[in-house]
Amino acid sequence: MNTDLSKFADSRILVVGGAGFVGSNLVGQLLRSEPREIVIVDNLLSSETLNIPEDPRVRFVFGSIADDRILAALPDDLDYAFHLACYHGNQSSIADPLADHENNTLTTLKLFERLKDVRTLRKVVYAAAACAVAEKTQENAKATTEDQPVSLHHDSPYSISKIIGELYANYYFQRHGLQVVKARFSNVYGPREILGAGRWRGTRHTVWRNVIPTFVWKALHGEALPIDNGGRGSRDFIFVEDIAAGLRACALRGGAGEVYNLATGVETSILELSRAINELTGNSTPPDIRPSRSWDRSGKRFASTEKATRELGFTAQTRVRDGLKATIEWTRAHTELISRCMAQHDKLLQQTEVQPDL
Repeated sequence: MNTDLSKFADSRILVVGGAGFVGSNLVGQLLRSEPREIVIVDNLLSSETLNIPEDPRVRFVFGSIADDRILAALPDDLDYAFHLACYHGNQSSIADPLADHENNTLTTLKLFERLKDVRTLRKVVYAAAACAVAEKTQENAKATTEDQPVSLHHDSPYSISKIIGELYANYYFQRHGLQVVKARFSNVYGPREILGAGRWRGTRHTVWRNVIPTFVWKALHGEALPIDNGGRGSRDFIFVEDIAAGLRACALRGGAGEVYNLATGVETSILELSRAINELTGNSTPPDIRPSRSWDRSGKRFASTEKATRELGFTAQTRVRDGLKATIEWTRAHTELISRCMAQHDKLLQQTEVQPDL
């Protein structure tokens, strides 16, 4: 058994957002550790029950973690908690800031308020966002470090709510001793990210989610890949199995009150990404090069991995090209599922151009 995984043996683990893309991959890894129980709380706003494993050790609770009844019913002997639930995406949050507040900010505050009284907790891991602290630049990017100054000017309510979550984590650690570790995600991709998953959230981004699943789906269907910012943008793309391993490392070795980037440290341009996906899928349709998105000032970014490597012993193992191959293979194998999830929104989907989230 993997040494890290063995340390979760016989533990009771809470995964908020465990039916989602990242959460379900994390649950899959944790099940290999022989835990006593994994409690998944998910309102299925942007996820599907198909991601929940049929396993007697998994208990699924349907609803928001902000629901007082759900909070009250949480076990009082939890060993670990992973808070991964969010109102998915920058552009959905711009369309509905109140929904973002309800599903990002309020959920975090109410969960921490409940967990402060769980004395058995060894660690709480909060999913933060590197985009909320990255320098806003369209020029040469520098690796975003954990001590990067935090701006008071943000591009989206999503970014704001993720920073507020970190502030609450700091408060509950300092005031109540809650053992919170903040894990700042870079751009995660990989299997189980389902286009159209969950309920309608008011915009086309309910269907067209992050850039890689959008590109892969369109490439497999011979369509032009929509590339904003003239193709000059870049991101740090980390494979979902790596992010799940990083979350486990935060729970086991992360310092309470600390923050860690979970990233590859590699800057990949969106144009390079599109070329790789088109090559791997055999899509010969030229990309659709577009101007910058009006709301987005973060053209280029990637994250420093020095602290996570030094303190967590965490290094992402999957190269982007290998991760893309796995993602394309999974998408091909689940075309019917993805089509069904996308189709449930057909009557509500606005006939507007697609701008995948970054």
